[in-house]
Amino acid sequence: MWVYEKKLEYPVKITKPNPRMAKFIITQYGGPDGELAASLRYLSQRFSMPTNEAKGILNDIGTEELAHLEMVGAMVYQLTKGVPAEEMEKAGLGAYYSDHDHAIYPVSASGVPFTAAYIQSKGDPIADLMEDLAAEQKARATYENLINLADDPDVIEPLKFLRAREIVHFQRFGEALRIVQDRLAQKKFYMSNMPKDIVKKDVKDTEKKTT
Repeated sequence: MWVYEKKLEYPVKITKPNPRMAKFIITQYGGPDGELAASLRYLSQRFSMPTNEAKGILNDIGTEELAHLEMVGAMVYQLTKGVPAEEMEKAGLGAYYSDHDHAIYPVSASGVPFTAAYIQSKGDPIADLMEDLAAEQKARATYENLINLADDPDVIEPLKFLRAREIVHFQRFGEALRIVQDRLAQKKFYMSNMPKDIVKKDVKDTEKKTT
């Protein structure tokens, strides 16, 4: 269950339209490393986590990513609000405008529509958490790129907040990984759908060959 608070997690109050910047920022709405992909990834993966603590971490972060999606959508909308069609076209948003006007639609900066192929939910907690750690680093890097492209403090400050939250998420996923590994009580942990005795024998045989 969620409780929705009718305000943004961090204020977005952009006064200067900039469709060029909107074209870049929208990648964090519907791009491969964006907030929609992140929220769906974590909220799907949580079900197969082996501990309640890990499930809670994925649930918390997946929910916060929805709040970030709302922030990014607000930024794109404010950056394009009232911008004439010809200015949208000059900024590289002509095709987007022809399909969506000034509405918000999940696409990447290059105009590729969102696809579920951006995410994975493997049912293997270690594989999923490793993917989540990488996803947060990629999102952080994208926000840093966007900050470098921006020159308006009203745009930069929300981007800096979002970047900081990705760093926190990375740390929390590291915590979740440690919790899962401790629960399974193995220094060398691996997942497999095969019988454990067969997998352990295969691993031991491999270790003998490499020592």
